[in-house]
Amino acid sequence: MFDRLYSRYIAASVVSLGVDFAVFLAALKLGATPAAAAATGYLTGVVCHWLISSRAVFVGQVADSGVNRWQQQAMFLGSALVGLAVTTAIVGLGSKLGVYPLLAKVVATGVSFQVTYLLRKKVVFA
Repeated sequence: MFDRLYSRYIAASVVSLGVDFAVFLAALKLGATPAAAAATGYLTGVVCHWLISSRAVFVGQVADSGVNRWQQQAMFLGSALVGLAVTTAIVGLGSKLGVYPLLAKVVATGVSFQVTYLLRKKVVFA
């Protein structure tokens, strides 16, 4: 059903999502707004995702050190910023509509996952 790349990406995403959600929930407990908590969790998860993606998912597609590597990292960050915008917008809108923040975050995660996977497969690690 899934190819190996997509399966590895799902595994990397599950680990990174665990980091994301832990930070999200901690930020909520500390009094952050739902949108700010979502952004903080997401960005922490992005760092985790780069570390896993560049070492275990897109094996052989990571640029060598130097300018090419920096460009690839910048594109990865760019894809993450697109995902962050999607996540923050969905959680923020959900919050304004009275949706429970965790439910909004789950919806945002599904949408953001697909968007960032396609960007990373087709652009970042192409």
